[in-house]
Amino acid sequence: MRLTDSVRYFTEETGILACMSCVCGDASRTVRALGGVTNLAGDPLTEESIFDLASLTKLFTGLTVMALHEEGRLNLAAPVTAYALQFTQLDGVTVDQALGFEVGLRTPERIDAQPDQEGALRQLFAVAPYAIGEGRAYSDIPAMVLKYVIEGAADSSYFDAVTRLVLRPAGLTSVWERVPEALRGRCVSCDREHRFERGSYILREGILPGTPHDPKAHVLSPEGGDCAGHAGLFATVGDMARLAQAVLGGKILSPASLRAMARNRSGHPLPGGGWTQYLGSLCYVKHPNQYDSEVPAYMGRQALGLSGFTGHHLSIDPERGVFALYLGDRVLNRLTWLTPEAGKTWEDYGLEPDGPGRFVWEDGREIISSVSYVHRKDAHFHAAVADELGLQPVL
Repeated sequence: MRLTDSVRYFTEETGILACMSCVCGDASRTVRALGGVTNLAGDPLTEESIFDLASLTKLFTGLTVMALHEEGRLNLAAPVTAYALQFTQLDGVTVDQALGFEVGLRTPERIDAQPDQEGALRQLFAVAPYAIGEGRAYSDIPAMVLKYVIEGAADSSYFDAVTRLVLRPAGLTSVWERVPEALRGRCVSCDREHRFERGSYILREGILPGTPHDPKAHVLSPEGGDCAGHAGLFATVGDMARLAQAVLGGKILSPASLRAMARNRSGHPLPGGGWTQYLGSLCYVKHPNQYDSEVPAYMGRQALGLSGFTGHHLSIDPERGVFALYLGDRVLNRLTWLTPEAGKTWEDYGLEPDGPGRFVWEDGREIISSVSYVHRKDAHFHAAVADELGLQPVL
């Protein structure tokens, strides 16, 4: 089975991921494979293991916004402040502009540099718009803002709205914003993340199972719960596969709303060559250059895709009726980020040109690198999915 080969490549041959669970299929059938370990003790990954979804949380936020719009409870053309008065600087920004990354949103200071939740919220509520120009449009901030838009429009907490509009229609029972204490032993560990930034050795440790790894989500919700909107949800791979099937089966949104989510909001060619990012509604959409695309080659222009820093990918194509999902762990005792010192390249630190390899830490330990690993997903995951499902590239 090709999916099994993909899991073996990432978890055994290269060690890029500590564990990986893959599912692909359509609205009624799936193909699955999994392998690897969930913690430093070596506990094996199972179907019941619980993953920190990281930025895949944005899909739940985007779906909930669109579902509230379908109910008539949320006007996409209304200003953010029609539903969330906290954001005093965003009266001129519409919900739809935030949803589609069409306006840059910036806080006075970094949220993840704040000492506590109170300080982080103070920065978030002071967010103000700025002109993106040709820069990077993708950001966590819009989803953080839309969490409060959802609460205002739904007159409920974020997670209650997600439960009513996404989880229940899809039949999901293993998605949490706060993993119950009794289940935290099933959580995939995202502890001991290593980073090297221009000569500085940075080790993040003490990230407890069932609490968000994302630094901004962690300070906004240090114990889990009160999900930040951009990251902070947890789920099993089975429920994430059921979510994709529910989207394909029309159980959450109408075809028209799905097409609206997958509409290119930001992408265009640059005069000097290359492109800007191709983004839809809190998601990536088909990019002209496959190397830069979060949507695989075998999916078309109605597809949407998302990745998660901790080691995830989900893409859904309602037109072809297929989805591809993997949940992995690229953080556990891995080098996730390398910014070389002046005049050096990744290869000077023992890594391959596209990131994988082994990095020598300051105490002499060799740390497996997951730096930029996503650029291997086409050859070692999406090729397997295309083979399993008998799909050809969409031109």
